[in-house]
Amino acid sequence: MTNSFKYATMLLVLVTFLLSSCDKKNDDIIPSSPQPGDISVALQQITDNPDTYMGNVSELKKQSLKDKKPKFKSLIKALVKTKLVSTVAKNELTVFAPTDEAFQNLFDALGVNGIDDLTAEQLKPILLYHLVPGKVMSSDLSNGYVQTVNGDYIHVDLSDGVMINNANVQIADVHAANGVIHIIDKVLLPPTMNLVEKAISFNPEFSILVDAVVKAGLDSTLANGGPFTIFAPTNAAFEDLFSQLGVNGIDDLTAEQLTPILLYHVVNGSVFSTDLANGIVPTLNGSDLQVDLTNGVMINDAEVVQPDVQATNGVIHVINKVLIP
Repeated sequence: MTNSFKYATMLLVLVTFLLSSCDKKNDDIIPSSPQPGDISVALQQITDNPDTYMGNVSELKKQSLKDKKPKFKSLIKALVKTKLVSTVAKNELTVFAPTDEAFQNLFDALGVNGIDDLTAEQLKPILLYHLVPGKVMSSDLSNGYVQTVNGDYIHVDLSDGVMINNANVQIADVHAANGVIHIIDKVLLPPTMNLVEKAISFNPEFSILVDAVVKAGLDSTLANGGPFTIFAPTNAAFEDLFSQLGVNGIDDLTAEQLTPILLYHVVNGSVFSTDLANGIVPTLNGSDLQVDLTNGVMINDAEVVQPDVQATNGVIHVINKVLIP
């Protein structure tokens, strides 16, 4: 065997080995299952044809997508109109995604024909209310309130399935490259009124409270500041106080008398009923409230009769007595 033939043979073996090694490396990087696209891509894939959705989900979930055939044309169009496509494509998010049917119900309620009849300014806060930072799987959810990218809170109720505010989660845990999609059957609407506007909307339930707030000059603070939590006495609660004091109403009390009482009903921050614990809570008055959860929710000697009324700058808990500092 000549030296040149030996060299040629060795070179052929070396090339064959290298090619074989490259093939093995390529085999190692081939994904074992289809890789999901980002959230916007996943929504489009499911809308076009559930079979084209590339997410790695269970066969049962894939079958649910095929059976229900959810469409997201309105949601996608709204994301485009508000220029939020890149937001849902590039950030790690959880999206509670309303179907086209859910949007149609909203259009009917509003008396509009579709997304074209709504402005980007109207749509943007609604869409951001459907986004939660991070990847929150259904197994991570618990009863309570979750802050959205909008800044307002959605309510999670697991007592009968999974409810987000008044919407049912129809299909949970639809994977995307940058997060997860939970498909819901209603469009979630964030609060649109501040604390004072919300109290006025209950007319006449809180008309005395509103009159007192205005007389004390606190209306601007409670409307524009915050977030605040207000323990709001009903008109009946104020009438009981007037009887105890021997006065006829707000007109018989000065702003100086009303201000410390009203501030004793206000706590800094959005404190939902699920955030409360037995103990004391400081108020804007400077004095503390006593919280007792032994039997319902008691604030000092007042009972919370309606919790967690959301406003744009805080939350209201309705109580049946006026708190006296």
